[in-house]
Amino acid sequence: MREIGRQRRLRRPALIGLAALAAIAIGGSLTATQAQARTTAPARPADGYGGLSISKQYFGSTVEPYTGQETPTYRYTLTNANGMTIKLLTFGAITQAIDLPAANGQVADVVLGFKTLQDYVTYDSPPVTANGGPYFGETIGRYGNRIAKGTFTLDQPGGPVTYTLPINNGVNDLHGGLVGFGDHIWQTVHVINNASEVGVTLQLVSPNGDSSGAVGSPGCPNGCTGFPAKLTVDVTFTLNNENQYRIHYWAHNDSSHLNTVLNLTNHSYFNLAGENSPAGSAYSQLLYINADTYTPTDTTQIPLGYEASVFGTPFDFTNPSGTAIGARIDDVSANFNSPGYNQLLIAQGYDHNWVLNPQTAATTGPDGLNLAAHAWDPASGRELTVWTDQPGVQFYSGNFLTGTLVGISGHTYRQGAGYTFETQHFPNSPNQPSFPSTELDAGKTFTSTTIFAFNS
Repeated sequence: MREIGRQRRLRRPALIGLAALAAIAIGGSLTATQAQARTTAPARPADGYGGLSISKQYFGSTVEPYTGQETPTYRYTLTNANGMTIKLLTFGAITQAIDLPAANGQVADVVLGFKTLQDYVTYDSPPVTANGGPYFGETIGRYGNRIAKGTFTLDQPGGPVTYTLPINNGVNDLHGGLVGFGDHIWQTVHVINNASEVGVTLQLVSPNGDSSGAVGSPGCPNGCTGFPAKLTVDVTFTLNNENQYRIHYWAHNDSSHLNTVLNLTNHSYFNLAGENSPAGSAYSQLLYINADTYTPTDTTQIPLGYEASVFGTPFDFTNPSGTAIGARIDDVSANFNSPGYNQLLIAQGYDHNWVLNPQTAATTGPDGLNLAAHAWDPASGRELTVWTDQPGVQFYSGNFLTGTLVGISGHTYRQGAGYTFETQHFPNSPNQPSFPSTELDAGKTFTSTTIFAFNS
């Protein structure tokens, strides 16, 4: 896979306020001393939160689709000195919860999730061809987002080969098909516990032909070849005392001759007011996206193949002071710079790929990553900054949450309950030669990092 120059930016996980965000966004910069001061979250041992720690507990068992065998799952709890806690499941490599103190010390879980393993198995991404699940917190693969009509062609040693995938989202394949990476039980290959960070590396081995299906099987009326090549995927999740939740992806094409495609991402839904907040609470949170263009879609949510300007449209989140997520989400009479396609009607809100702006020195963050987005909740003071080396981010406003799912705290989730920042290559890239390539050649390795940096 071609690595898009690792766009990295100066993280601001800790105490970067709106003024600093504005300075960075409009091309200003912080001095090295300022940057150091503002990117270190103060430890708070006096509050009794303790230091870095990691623990593991049994979370139940379920059938692993690859083997058909009942297999145990586990939950890891990562905690830092600031009272931030992350709960991570080996089922689906799912981020179940992120507990984060507000400025007043009140702790809230800022991601949507389910309480039990059975809820995840039943509702998160069930193997159905329509009205699938929300993918709460999942590690998505092999291919995050949509592939048009579930088909693509790759050059192989013997010439071009066309591959077919299950149709599970209208007329398209979504997030790897009926059984994606989020439906599997990942294996722990490394536990990290040192003075700098705590975390775990989870591994999944995806076989050649993953997501294949027989003729007449669900989503495969004419049969599905699945994805080519055996793939080994390691995802390392870490938490440090700067409130950085770092997700590092490593994937190796184990085949000696087959090329494949790959698009990995995390599908956490955020609500900085807390996942149990009143319906629609996420709409009042403020958002900045570091993108001047986006990829508008057709009526099946497949990109039209060009980048459109966000300026003068409801897709403009370039104001450094932030724009409320719900400010123009219902403005279907607006201009979208996509003649003939009403983007907010098609997606019932935001569910689009923003093309991140080229990296500059002023916007380089932790691990050299590129600023993707910044969100904050004025009421609680909680902030989230997203840094990545990927060329795009899918901002999804939870449009298809309809009040039918009961979350971890016993509340139902509806529209406006949360939003995602799916750092990614673009949707349908295997069928769009002008988009950054998602091909991973035989024997090659792909790496990528995204950091979700929190502050309050």
